[in-house]
Amino acid sequence: RLSWIGNLKSDGRPILGLDAKELVKIVLDSDPQAIVVPAHCWTPWFSVFGSMSGFNSLEECFEDYTKYIFAGETGLSSNPPMNWRLSKLDNIALISNSDAHSLEKIGREANIFDTDLTYSAIIEAIKTKNSKKFLSTIEFFPEEGKYHYDGHRLCNVSMPPEETKKNKGICPKCHKPLTIGVMNRVEKLADRKVGEGSDGRVPFHSFIPLDEIIADIFGVGVSSLKVRKEYEQLVETVGSE
Repeated sequence: RLSWIGNLKSDGRPILGLDAKELVKIVLDSDPQAIVVPAHCWTPWFSVFGSMSGFNSLEECFEDYTKYIFAGETGLSSNPPMNWRLSKLDNIALISNSDAHSLEKIGREANIFDTDLTYSAIIEAIKTKNSKKFLSTIEFFPEEGKYHYDGHRLCNVSMPPEETKKNKGICPKCHKPLTIGVMNRVEKLADRKVGEGSDGRVPFHSFIPLDEIIADIFGVGVSSLKVRKEYEQLVETVGSE
């Protein structure tokens, strides 16, 4: 069905020219068990709440099809407490997934279930937010996400919302408008203070992947050969993570 709209083979994440609500309609028509979960819902580009292309609510995005959206994926640059500050998200489950196109990073963010390993059982646990079946999520620290703060990657500029305000949204190096990040966007839409909205929520664990720790110890890049060798030696010596 989607191949009628665009070329699905041109990119691992094809860009299709259709409204989000139309996508939900196509998905539901194709199979009643199929679902749509907005992914990394706060990042600036192509996300439901993104500063560069997003909406201020799920209702603005999906309109009559909002009732079919029962989960949102928080993304690397936000964590559950940041999302809890928006009361409009109280009715949906917050899940944390790893991007499938970065194989070595799978598991960096994940969901912990105690349920049958079937599609229907996992979806039901998420939909009902059953605390006995959907136990918790695994989170990397959102500050590590490249879109957590405002900035420009090429200018090596990164700043919190209050600093962006002082600079009137302009990059101090190239003097062009900054890309507004997740923290700033959350601050704009939040109707709760920091720390509020946690009652009855699925808990979370903040972890640092082993290769990130090794890279920090030796002062090298995560993808360096040094990290890979030390990683393999550790796993061989003490077992898996």
